[in-house]
Formats: sequence, structure tokens, C-alpha cells
Amino acid sequence: MNSVIHTFPYLVAGWVFLCGLYGIVTSRHLVHMVVSMAVLQTSTYILLLNIGFRQSGAAPVFADLPPSTRIVDPIVQALMLTDIVVEATVVALVLAFVVKAHENAGTLSPDDLRMMRG
Repeated sequence: MNSVIHTFPYLVAGWVFLCGLYGIVTSRHLVHMVVSMAVLQTSTYILLLNIGFRQSGAAPVFADLPPSTRIVDPIVQALMLTDIVVEATVVALVLAFVVKAHENAGTLSPDDLRMMRG
């Protein structure tokens, strides 16, 4: 039973990743594709949370903690914040591309954008 508890977050991260990947592959609308990409990237949040988790770990604030206290990994928390910023930037950039594609082609269907190939 204990191994199920430790593997469950990895299974959830894999499931969220596959849901996002399925949305990207089957999408017929560019905005839906961007949202599916954001869902795919949120699987990394679950993965990073599981990697940095420690049972009965304290927050990594060392002001009042004795040296033998178990803490969660602060590097993983920094990576998580970086991942959130990168995802927001990527989603904003791709949505700007979607807006430009709609202005130039008048459609949001990936199949109808074939005329824009060079």
C-alpha cells in the first residue's frame, strides 16, 4: 500500500501529460491547442511537487529550525516557480502567434493554415 502512495503522483502526472498530448494531437482549433499545451505543461508541476516532497518536512525557512530538522528541497520549489513563469510566457507568445495567424488567414483551424506555408 505504501508504494501505491509514492507512485500515485507520478501516475497523475503521466495522466495529465497524456491528456494534454491528446488534446494537442486531436485539436482542430488553435486556441484549444494552446490550452492543451498548457495542460501538458502543468504535468511538470505535479512531477516537481512529488520530487521535492518529504514526509513531515518543514518549509525551507532556516531561521528557527534546529540543524537536524527535515525540510523540503528549496531548489525544487525554485524550479517550480521558474516553470510557472516559463509556461505563462510561452502561452502568451503562442497566443500572440494565434492572433497574428487569425489576422492573416481569417481562421483558427490548423488545417486551413496550409496556405501560410512557405
